[in-house]
Amino acid sequence: MIFSREIGIDLGTSNTLVADKRGHIIIREPSVVAVDVKTKRVVATGNEAKNMIGRTPGSIVAVKPITSGVIADFDMTSDMLHDFIDRSSKRNMFTKTKVVISVPSSVTEVERRAVEDAVRSAGAQDVELVDAPLAAALGAGLPVFEATGSMIVDIGGGTCDIAVVSLGGIAASKSIKIGGNAFDEAIVNYLKKKHNLVIGENTAEDIKIKIGSAAPYDGEAAMEVRGRNLTDGLPGSVEITSADVRLILADCVDAIVIAIKETLQVILPELSADIIDRGIYLTGGASKLRGLNDVIQEEIKIPVIVPENAGDCVALGTAVKLKRAK
Repeated sequence: MIFSREIGIDLGTSNTLVADKRGHIIIREPSVVAVDVKTKRVVATGNEAKNMIGRTPGSIVAVKPITSGVIADFDMTSDMLHDFIDRSSKRNMFTKTKVVISVPSSVTEVERRAVEDAVRSAGAQDVELVDAPLAAALGAGLPVFEATGSMIVDIGGGTCDIAVVSLGGIAASKSIKIGGNAFDEAIVNYLKKKHNLVIGENTAEDIKIKIGSAAPYDGEAAMEVRGRNLTDGLPGSVEITSADVRLILADCVDAIVIAIKETLQVILPELSADIIDRGIYLTGGASKLRGLNDVIQEEIKIPVIVPENAGDCVALGTAVKLKRAK
């Protein structure tokens, strides 16, 4: 007897989410693989591997196999997906696995094929690719298949995917390599240049989450940041404020606003009217940056909505695609 297993995957630069066909998130883990460089054996994936970043002995390397939403290391991506698919549910040799997986709207055919091949190599027999902004719109509950325009801005770890969707397709789109990782990198570079302090990416992410913002907010604070001083190589610390971080992230926020404006400038007037009525939807983990929706709304003069489950929308959209395929 042949059993079937159907899952949706949001293969992100920072995190990978796996959803079942009922729309439940069953795996939410960092897109990281720890590998032993001597034996080439995968030691850990996901949360366990991320905790090893910057703390591993020389023989173990933590690898991020996805860069800007594109596979940078095929074998590591395949091994990571194999582990996540195995953990998503029980299976045996008679289980047929179907996967719907998201890809950035800007990827080339070669890059799309690499994703499909990696998923098949990980054990799936049936693979369907869906553009990330289309999946995000589905996950946000927008009327994707109706003759009306909806605008989605999906800001993940490596990319910001912007799309206007209508009648089940993408009427206009733009993708820029700005996301949560670019926010973190800007913080790392600022501290190195301004204070001669070297910090890791996990520390930068912590700063962003705790005091980062795109606009002033109530309860702004300062925090002590610890790292390695470039001058003498010894441990050091500096204080950084919410205002500092806001200034650091300003260029990234501006780039997102400009990309949204450029997308709106090329769509049909009827679609523009629909978007004015419905608003712009922000999804993806990096959309949760404090005040980002307010800045975009002020600049574009269109209401901006951030769904409560913004970080899950792409994964939930892949689950919707699974159901519609019935």
